[in-house]
Amino acid sequence: MATESANPVTMVIQPHVAQPIAAQEERPEKFSGNDFKRWHQKMLFYLTTLNLARFLSEEVPVVSEGETDTQKRAAMDAWGHGDFLCRNYILNGLSDTLYNVYSSATTARALWESLEKKYKTEDAGLKKFIVESFWISKWWIPKR
Repeated sequence: MATESANPVTMVIQPHVAQPIAAQEERPEKFSGNDFKRWHQKMLFYLTTLNLARFLSEEVPVVSEGETDTQKRAAMDAWGHGDFLCRNYILNGLSDTLYNVYSSATTARALWESLEKKYKTEDAGLKKFIVESFWISKWWIPKR
């Protein structure tokens, strides 16, 4: 005979911790400074499959020093762990030279934004150079 418990059911909310599910073979090749757009898209997809892409855009949650709420502390710890994973997946996707340059970034978001700032600007400059070269060659090469 089954007996019912007199205690009410309590629901404990566990903070979301990213679980690596992507295979090692799915990891993008190391970025060495060339073809940033392709590497950027592949890395973003890879981080999405690992459920870590949100750390590229989220602000660091702020918890006051005297905070005693265990759920808030647990959420902050989970966020810190996920950000750590995301940051290191990105760093491991860089060549050794670039790893040394960017390893001082404190968050995944800061790392991602600094890479975008550096290499998206270079890509835009390269495109401008190619377009200008095309127009110069089109107008300055005599037609026969």
